[in-house]
Amino acid sequence: MTTSQPRDPAADATPLPEPEEPVFLPPAPRHRWGFGAFLLVEAVLLASAAFVSVLVGDTGPGPLPMRVVLLGTMLPTMIAAGVAVLITYVRGNGPVADLRLEWRWADVKTGLRYGCVGLVFTTVAAYLWTRLVGDANATSAISALVEDRRMSISAALVMFVYLWLLGPICEEIIYRGLLWGAAEQLQWRSERWGRVAAFLLSTAVFAASHLEPLRTTLLLVIAVPIGLVRLVTGRLPGSIVAHQVNNFLPALTILLGALGVASF
Repeated sequence: MTTSQPRDPAADATPLPEPEEPVFLPPAPRHRWGFGAFLLVEAVLLASAAFVSVLVGDTGPGPLPMRVVLLGTMLPTMIAAGVAVLITYVRGNGPVADLRLEWRWADVKTGLRYGCVGLVFTTVAAYLWTRLVGDANATSAISALVEDRRMSISAALVMFVYLWLLGPICEEIIYRGLLWGAAEQLQWRSERWGRVAAFLLSTAVFAASHLEPLRTTLLLVIAVPIGLVRLVTGRLPGSIVAHQVNNFLPALTILLGALGVASF
């Protein structure tokens, strides 16, 4: 009589699939531009402002005509941002890759959260700063140009849309896109240190580049939450949204004041 041997349960088990080979994504291609590109864009910004002044000519005594205010406010920043984007095409891999302009809804939500929190801190800081320097020195350069002046509806709407939506896009491309990318391009001990250095540098340069010495401290407070979004998400759209949230109330204030609807 033959005794049957116990069957090995492992033999009846379904064989496990072979583990897949890990997929290694290629690193983002390095661009061939750096701080020189940012300095060029800043030079274009200043040259464009000077060119607009020459273009409009002598406006005579009194306040600047509103068309001059609009052109001088919008054109230099828009031209500079356009040059920044052009540089990424000529010397890099395009704005989506080089400036991290990849769109994600999660970044929009993060930008809204940081923008709202930053707006609270900015409001408190603006109140304290106004108490410190006085009402006469509390207005921004743009507010001073349109203060107590009526605008046509079309001019007021153009200024509102620029200050709220278009201006932040242009400034973010220049400072947390181009300047940030130039800082990250340097050889740091780790990627994390590079991003932190880019955050600190872009925050400081953003505040100083407005050329309003009295408001530099306030601009630093404004810039920190915007830069944090760029740091946390690693992409630019979130910081654009946070910047737009921060600019909404000042833009609305200028709009209502210019239309004579309200006085602030």
